[in-house]
Amino acid sequence: MREVIKLGLILLVITSIAAFVLGITNEVTQPIIDQRLHLQNVEAIKALLPEAEEFELIEDENVTNRSLIVEAYMGIKNGEVVGYTVKTNPNGYNGRVEVLVGITVDGEIVGAKIGQHAETPGLGSKIADAAYIGQFFNKIVSVGFGSTKDVPTTDGDIQVVTGATVSSDAVVDGVNAAGALFEEVLVNR
Repeated sequence: MREVIKLGLILLVITSIAAFVLGITNEVTQPIIDQRLHLQNVEAIKALLPEAEEFELIEDENVTNRSLIVEAYMGIKNGEVVGYTVKTNPNGYNGRVEVLVGITVDGEIVGAKIGQHAETPGLGSKIADAAYIGQFFNKIVSVGFGSTKDVPTTDGDIQVVTGATVSSDAVVDGVNAAGALFEEVLVNR
């Protein structure tokens, strides 16, 4: 019986030390991780709307309280708004899919990118390929988009990735949410 108690106390001390060390490591590394994520976000935003020289986070209830919208930035050049970037997070096959969209003041999609996701490698992950995401480029958001398994026949048709309809639909939902935000809120700023 004493051996069991002794072993239990030794394990308690070891796990307590390990938990303390992990906690300290997390405290030291978390600011670095947060900074890198912020830099990645800034780089992605700049890539979506390269014309802009600076970006201003839009902190408006009409933006932040919308379904699927994570954040939106106003792109500015020489004091004039040149466009917006919108980050959405629709549900994909294996969880949330981060969809980033760059929209000009005229409502044209000039950039789109897939951020973090957990879609199936080699299948659903193909939503990030230029062949798929590029279908949104140079289209007007007011058109609204829908998925099709056939060859697209209208501006709003987006051909799904074969075998990844749910993932493809998630991207369409994200781009449509960004478009709705632009049409209903951002265009009037």
